[in-house]
Amino acid sequence: MTKPCMAPSNTAKRNLRASEKTSCDLPSKQVAVQQPPRLQCLLESRGWKGKQTHQDQFPDTAGRPAVLCGAAWEPEAATMVEGLEVALTDLQSSWNNVQHHTDEISSSRLLVRRGQAFNITLYFRNRAFQPGLDNIIFVTETGPLPDLSKGTRAVFSLEGHPGSSPWIASLQTIGANSLEVSLCAPPMAAVGRYLLKVHIKSLQGPVTAYQLGEFILLFNPWCPEDAVYLESEPQRQEYVMNDYGFIYQGNKNWIRPCPWNYGQFEENIIDICLELLDKSLNFQIDPATDCALRGSPVYISRVVSAMINSNDDNGVLNGNWGENYSDGTNPTEWMGSVAILKQWHATGCQPVRYGQCWVFAAVTCTVMRCLGIPTRVITNFNSGHDTDGNLIIDEYYDNTGRILENKKKDSVWNFHVWNECWMARNDLPPGFGGWQVLDATPQETSNGLYCCGPASVRAIKEGEVDLNYDTAFAFSMVNADCMAWLVFGGKEQKLHQDTSTVGNFISTKSIQSDERDDITENYKYREGSLQERQVFLKALQKLKAGRSPGSLRTESQPRSVPLSDSPRSLATPSLQPSDVVQVSLKFQLLDSPDMGQDIRFVLLALNMSPQFKDLRVNLSAQSLLHDGSPLLPFWQDTAFITLSPEEAKTYPCKITYSQYSQYLSTDKLIRISALGEEKNSPEKILVKKIITLAYPSIVINVLGAAIVNQPLSIQVVFSNPLSEQVEDCVLTVEGSGLFRRQQRVLIGVLKPHHRASLTLETIPFKSGQRQIQANLRSNKFKDIKGYTNVYIGL
Repeated sequence: MTKPCMAPSNTAKRNLRASEKTSCDLPSKQVAVQQPPRLQCLLESRGWKGKQTHQDQFPDTAGRPAVLCGAAWEPEAATMVEGLEVALTDLQSSWNNVQHHTDEISSSRLLVRRGQAFNITLYFRNRAFQPGLDNIIFVTETGPLPDLSKGTRAVFSLEGHPGSSPWIASLQTIGANSLEVSLCAPPMAAVGRYLLKVHIKSLQGPVTAYQLGEFILLFNPWCPEDAVYLESEPQRQEYVMNDYGFIYQGNKNWIRPCPWNYGQFEENIIDICLELLDKSLNFQIDPATDCALRGSPVYISRVVSAMINSNDDNGVLNGNWGENYSDGTNPTEWMGSVAILKQWHATGCQPVRYGQCWVFAAVTCTVMRCLGIPTRVITNFNSGHDTDGNLIIDEYYDNTGRILENKKKDSVWNFHVWNECWMARNDLPPGFGGWQVLDATPQETSNGLYCCGPASVRAIKEGEVDLNYDTAFAFSMVNADCMAWLVFGGKEQKLHQDTSTVGNFISTKSIQSDERDDITENYKYREGSLQERQVFLKALQKLKAGRSPGSLRTESQPRSVPLSDSPRSLATPSLQPSDVVQVSLKFQLLDSPDMGQDIRFVLLALNMSPQFKDLRVNLSAQSLLHDGSPLLPFWQDTAFITLSPEEAKTYPCKITYSQYSQYLSTDKLIRISALGEEKNSPEKILVKKIITLAYPSIVINVLGAAIVNQPLSIQVVFSNPLSEQVEDCVLTVEGSGLFRRQQRVLIGVLKPHHRASLTLETIPFKSGQRQIQANLRSNKFKDIKGYTNVYIGL
């Protein structure tokens, strides 16, 4: 019985442009190979005579010809047999993979996309194939329990009986002792690892069966009949083929790109992605049904969303939004998915510690692109986390302006990162296909598991929150209202309701560019517009209609200002406290908020009335965790400001490095708040600002021309931004196509404001546009990052 070919053919490595053709009738080609003399002599010594093909393995010990790499061989004195016998199979991996856009994964293993033909060549031991005399039947199987009725087993003839199977086999060329055949998987076939077999029945001989080899079948965004078809080639190159990118972080007033190495085509990543599917609860419970459903990108996306986090299973990542990462890796240190996925695999699929939203989304992007589903990473600034589904995020403050921990666990994340995946949605009404939100960060359960999506982006924009999957939760992340409450004397007083805080500057990397795309308009109509308010009310009514009476949040405690009107009524919005008091408060930074430096800012107070105003303003500053959870205040001040009619004044403030350094979380977030009151008015005015402290970037210089398989020197320049010595410094560098594994360099101690550099040597092994990422950590900081793009020539 023949066995799968595992080694590449030299002549099969052709410099061919990737074909755009998705027909099942790709043209055939002629190849010829010279057998290495050492292998030829070895085989001839065993009594085998060569014919030029292109496979290279030895005949098996039982005497039956196996899949050979480089040549087909037969005994010199072979006895003629009546039946047609397969001597070896050429899966044409190198050539097929170029046509199927999988050559970056491997040139020696066959990886093809559904809905597109691939060619194989059968070499026969005794005679030529004779149409009409020989009947060749192919069998493909996937999963542990292949089943014709479930579509995980297919039987299809070279003669091609119409309608017998969605798989297609067609004759290409007949040689003296060879047959080239084109095979094509249907565009809805289950993705995964397949076994390819052939049965041959000849009139003069018995039926013989051969195992031809294995191949991996992937989604095909180049095939119009595939549910993940993406018409634009630049988009396919960006959202499927690009193995690096940016994840946007910071805050809405200071957006910065964080470089990331997706590495979806790196060694063993495809196998780890398939292993991830096999470790899912769905597969463990019912492997036959799970494999049968793997043709659906909707199903696959929900499985991947659940498996990237480890809340329900041995998924890839443990989440941690606290401050203690001593038994793992601080999420801010990661800069690529490959190290995470390989660690998960190497430890027997034990969850990797630790991840936060951008890490979950980045690893999801790697897996989905590897499987062939167009995917991008999305950042939403001021992202709502509405735990009770009423589209209201409640925030609580004390009379010093300090934000209190929310017992309801509602929160506004400084930024939140998820994915969009491109697919048809035949399970939804027409018009809701295209980009779908997928969120692997474990926030709330969906059908009992911690996963979210796919939710149609268009459904989110139109307020169709009753459509599958988790559209209501996704809607709240970009559209919820913020309600601020003053907690004082055991009572809660409504400060104000903000309809525009949540969902700002929704961002993703531009196509084939390092620029940022703002895609907020894909998710919501312009804030304050009539359409936006109508959509919000429609979503709110759908949520109410889907719940039993009283299931929405009710007032469990008396409040001094009852919430009697509906949020965002179509009438004129209710007046803010600043409108009643006619005083405006605003923070303004005087300098860039750099780590290690004092933070200088002013409070701007403006009297908009014709009367004098006497203000008392309580100011405070406290660190925040990434999910919005507050830490204890480390700075407080009280200002007394007297304003003449229509007068503006500034109140200067300074928070020294020594005041904030020991209280700062690794998220580098500081929230400053001011709660003002005018002595003749009961109204309170709340103003707040989030400051993200910045580090100087690492500088990466490529020294000389970058050529495949040629030594390359890379200089990395970094510095200690602090006015104190830092210890335990480690520099990490990676980049797909340049480094086969992460490079870690122990730096040790860096003196205050010390600048240093080092040079790394590497040998690039892939051509094209690539990116190098670097991270510096110490006992005082964890994520000083840098990147550079480099083109690797042939």
